[in-house]
Amino acid sequence: MAIVRWDPWTTLPTLQDRINRIFEEAFPRSSAKEGDFALADWRPAVDTYEENNNIVIKAELPGVKKENVTIDIKDNMLTLKGERTEETEVKEENYYRKERSYGKFHRAFTLPDAVDPNKIEASFKDGVLKISIPKAEEAKTKKIEIK
Repeated sequence: MAIVRWDPWTTLPTLQDRINRIFEEAFPRSSAKEGDFALADWRPAVDTYEENNNIVIKAELPGVKKENVTIDIKDNMLTLKGERTEETEVKEENYYRKERSYGKFHRAFTLPDAVDPNKIEASFKDGVLKISIPKAEEAKTKKIEIK
């Protein structure tokens, strides 16, 4: 068994993200407008990974209509914006508990230089948005045959 040296600085961003999530869950932002300083009222969970020759971003957007979502790309920055509107069928006094978040959301992802922004595809199914970003031809690994 190899001995691996522990570097505390590698876990710091993960720890900070966990602490941020704890505070966001404990003290959710109100949907009332508190000024234009806040970019979002809630943050959808997002997975990013590589699949074949694509970078894939999957965002959980339950209760969000695809018409309320926009995807923009500029200077290798992909921006995902949208809004989940609150259902007004139930009166406020009839709630026992209200945990779901509503309002606007905003997520931004820095893309590597080696992507083809003209071939980005997005699909929306069962409350999950899937964005597929193909890598540019020069970014793909080329195997060289040894003669």
